[in-house]
Amino acid sequence: MTIKKKLYFKLFLVPLIAVIFWAVEAGFNHNLSAGNEETYKGLKLFSDVIELVEKNYVDQVEPKKLIEKAIQGMVSSLDPHSSLLPPEALEELQIDTHGEFGGIGIVITMQRKALTVISPIEGTPACKAGIKAGDIIIKIDGKLTRDIMLWEAVKKMRGPKGAEVVITIIRKELSEPIDFKLVRDIIPIESVRSIVLKPGYGYIRITNFQDNTTNDLELALKELESGDVSLKGLVIDLRNNPGGLLNQAIEVSDRFLQQCEIVSIKGRLKRHTKIFNAHKNKIKRNYPIVVLINGGSASASEIVAGALQDHKRALILGTTSFGKGSVQTVETLRDGYGLKYTIARYYTPNGRSIQAQGIVPDIEVKYHLINNKENADDEGMLKEKDLKNHLKAEPVEKDNIETEPGKQKDEKKHPSMHLLETKHGPLKLEELQSDNQVMRAIEILMGYEILKKM
Repeated sequence: MTIKKKLYFKLFLVPLIAVIFWAVEAGFNHNLSAGNEETYKGLKLFSDVIELVEKNYVDQVEPKKLIEKAIQGMVSSLDPHSSLLPPEALEELQIDTHGEFGGIGIVITMQRKALTVISPIEGTPACKAGIKAGDIIIKIDGKLTRDIMLWEAVKKMRGPKGAEVVITIIRKELSEPIDFKLVRDIIPIESVRSIVLKPGYGYIRITNFQDNTTNDLELALKELESGDVSLKGLVIDLRNNPGGLLNQAIEVSDRFLQQCEIVSIKGRLKRHTKIFNAHKNKIKRNYPIVVLINGGSASASEIVAGALQDHKRALILGTTSFGKGSVQTVETLRDGYGLKYTIARYYTPNGRSIQAQGIVPDIEVKYHLINNKENADDEGMLKEKDLKNHLKAEPVEKDNIETEPGKQKDEKKHPSMHLLETKHGPLKLEELQSDNQVMRAIEILMGYEILKKM
């Protein structure tokens, strides 16, 4: 039986609400017959268990749910980024590729098993209503969020413009839960923001890699490069950037490189092995660049940092990145389901695998707010190497594979909430001037300009 489907190449960490993918058309033949005796025996055992549970379990069970959970368990045991996507989850994944959606405008995560607001997005219904970073959402439209999946919570809060949703939150300074009745609106997802830090020195923040990231980057560069003072240096901030579209990471890198390798992906199959190269650019950007990264910089953002570092096009400053050096594909299945699984590892131009290792900065600078060095850096941030069943940096022989229990980071240790809270808001010069990593980057760029004249 032949099923036509879409194949998605995806490089993404999912700590928040955004999931990004790259789609290319492909067709595959699916043969459900057992390939060998061992597979056949396993399928027979699986069938026996389903039948026994369905007939004899103390409560009535739905075979469809049993099978779905069994598949989920099988796939998730491969690595942390492989999973079965129910139709609703696949739909949410596809929505997030675009630059806007209908919703209330908050960035959320699961923190200590509680649905927690990281930050409201500036100008959205949530922001206008007074939702704050750190608020815990305990109900959505009267239904408890206990044990809810993150994608389920996102789906419940998204919806058409003008439709109402009620969320119930608890807040540290409040003695009782409070309800917020919000009217959904169209929420734009801005992945690129820019500002002039000092005359001749620009700053660009890229929060993720989505459909319009490269176009938005070009607009930002055009504005910075056409200022009254010629651009002498640029800071590109990829901190807490969880990744996104592979093609956008390649195109962003291409804007600063000339006819050289950007990244390669290598899988077990020949069709999952490819090299991506930069083109000859009409605009030659010769000014120095400092790229900021931290433990929240993952996947596509690591591609950009790795390419610019290997070609000595940018100095990398901050702390070691997350270390997600694997490529996922999402194949559509019958009945609206999708299967997300890993097909390749990616390598920087110098042949480095970032998987479970990360991009190591040229200059390590831990984050804190200036005049407040007690702020938490990202030393306690969960990394790829801490995830259960994570891939090794290089493929290993089957007999040598070690199974590692997933490490649980101390829940008291968190990356600085300041960076996360300001990530989706407008750029404010005074906030950037209190950011020690940004200020160190500017000092390096200004120092370089002085040394050139000596």
